[in-house]
Amino acid sequence: MSQAVDQVKLALERNKISEQGWPKGPVPVNFGLVVFPGFQALDAFGPLDALNTLSLMFPLNLSIIAETLEPVTTKVPNQRSVGSDFGQSIVPTHTFASPPPLDVLLIPGGIGAMQPSIQKAIDFVAKVYPSLKYLITVCNGAGVAARAGVLDGKRATTNKMQWWPETAQRKEVKWVAHARWVVDGNVWTSSGVSAGLDAIFAFIAATYGAEAAEKVSNILEYERHQDPSWDPYAELYELPRE
Repeated sequence: MSQAVDQVKLALERNKISEQGWPKGPVPVNFGLVVFPGFQALDAFGPLDALNTLSLMFPLNLSIIAETLEPVTTKVPNQRSVGSDFGQSIVPTHTFASPPPLDVLLIPGGIGAMQPSIQKAIDFVAKVYPSLKYLITVCNGAGVAARAGVLDGKRATTNKMQWWPETAQRKEVKWVAHARWVVDGNVWTSSGVSAGLDAIFAFIAATYGAEAAEKVSNILEYERHQDPSWDPYAELYELPRE
């Protein structure tokens, strides 16, 4: 047994995950996060914090990928109109032109996801998708993936407050209005913002095991919604059922 496998086994045992709860085969290791100016903080950092904790049990690598290596801010162009100067920045590790090998790509949404200026991010998603094991989108990050053409013919969901403008971007997608998250093949799409947390926990459960997902959620003291059809926001915004 290799040293890496031994380390994972010890970590799982230390976290009281039974042998029956261990993954049955190879699991994703290399994660990438696409960022662009005006990305939504929780879309990115919510799932990342769950993965931060998961990385204490499994060997995981994270790359932050953007157009340049300059810090990328969550600030949006119209913020100063109300007198605010508030946001966070993240430092990329790679550019769209020179990404590392990836197993999983996470695409957040945000006001920035609706800007024409992110075309290079869209082009990157279109280029890298065929080599991925999984694609995960949060909120209107699904709009970025849709504009890249990688959701064509697939069932997907997105932010409910912005449902009509988001889904109008790509009619080839089988948009699902009433869903907290949707899985179609290797693509996971979630509803708005906080739904990314429920989607990433469902992804962890499906990929790394239900016990690992439960352990991470307990560490973070997060009560998960485990029903993908639970969606009060589709009701709130009076979206039609399929």
